[in-house]
Amino acid sequence: MKKIVILGAGTAGTIVANRFKRLLDFGRWEVTLVDPDPIHYYQPGFLFIPFRMYTPKDVIKPKRDFIDPPLRFIQSKVEEIDAEHRRVHLADGSVLPYDFLIIATGVDIYPEETPGMLDGEWGKTIHSFYTLPTSLALRDTLRSWKGGRLVVNVVDNPIKCPVAPLEFLMLADWYFHQQGMRDRVEIIYATPLSGAFTKPTASKLLGELLESKNIKVEPDFMIERVDPDARKIVSYDEREIEYDLLVTIPLNKGAEVIGKSGLGNELNLVPVDPHTLRAKAHPNIFVLGDASDAPASKAGATAHFSIDLFTEHFLDYVETGELPPYFDGHANCFIETGFGKGLMIDFNYTQEPLPGRYPLPGIGPLTLLQESEFNHWGKLMFHWMYWHILLRGMELPLPATMSMAGKWKV
Repeated sequence: MKKIVILGAGTAGTIVANRFKRLLDFGRWEVTLVDPDPIHYYQPGFLFIPFRMYTPKDVIKPKRDFIDPPLRFIQSKVEEIDAEHRRVHLADGSVLPYDFLIIATGVDIYPEETPGMLDGEWGKTIHSFYTLPTSLALRDTLRSWKGGRLVVNVVDNPIKCPVAPLEFLMLADWYFHQQGMRDRVEIIYATPLSGAFTKPTASKLLGELLESKNIKVEPDFMIERVDPDARKIVSYDEREIEYDLLVTIPLNKGAEVIGKSGLGNELNLVPVDPHTLRAKAHPNIFVLGDASDAPASKAGATAHFSIDLFTEHFLDYVETGELPPYFDGHANCFIETGFGKGLMIDFNYTQEPLPGRYPLPGIGPLTLLQESEFNHWGKLMFHWMYWHILLRGMELPLPATMSMAGKWKV
């Protein structure tokens, strides 16, 4: 009996477990998921909670709803991964041996890594929206906020869902218009990037979109500290931005057990071959979802596409020990732009987002790097697809590798 242990029962861990459920002969294989949290969170929905578009019931379900026999689920904290001896040590002292380990522990926010961020004003004038508690606290603050300067800041990259800060900015613009107070709010985006996004074409178009909404971009802003008393953020080059309300995307890091076990880099991300997602130091460990140092977007679509390809090649790897470079870093993301519209981007390791139509060339119905109401409804429909199709390991009719068909050169 060969044993697969999956650490993390979030998006990536749950999808790959349910793919294994369809793929493997459970007379010969045993698949065990380990996660300390009994609740599964629909993380893209956290963005909508501050603006009262979603409530908590829209973003939480029990993890056991998606993990059925013959899959095993152990609700426990992982104390250590002993990669040399192929064992996982759990908090209760029990040990799980494995033949193959899948690390899907994701990343989390670490506001304590930025001096001053937690010094008295966290949850008051300093907020985030990357967890359920922080998004709820921000919702309550926005409900009574009278206006002033709103600063949205990304501490450093990489982060989960790289477009989420842009979406927050544009949904905030829409929200303040709806509240009849947009003329009393100044919105500033302080980003460590040189523009609105990482890729030049998308950065230009998204930057112009932010400018049209009277949202100022402060580029190359590497935050060094927060001064909560003076209500300002300070960069390493001593630039200062004052705020009345700070919405931050704190430093994102992998699980502490990754660092404790000697498997990660300085951000507790596991170094992998970016085209196979196999750990560089351990050929029987794969890292799916956000937990690796692969330069792919840390987004649900990336996990979905990579798992499509990983499970396609896994059994061949078990038999031959060989893996082709199957993953191209394919990612796509809906971007809410407010006023019932959105756009979409589709890209990979080497190809930047371009305008066009997706998934059917020339037809769409989704538009790339162009606003449309259909894109907005596509994002909202994905909520249902996530719970009922994606997590259950069913396939979506989308290519796992990126295609240039339907994209326009600019």
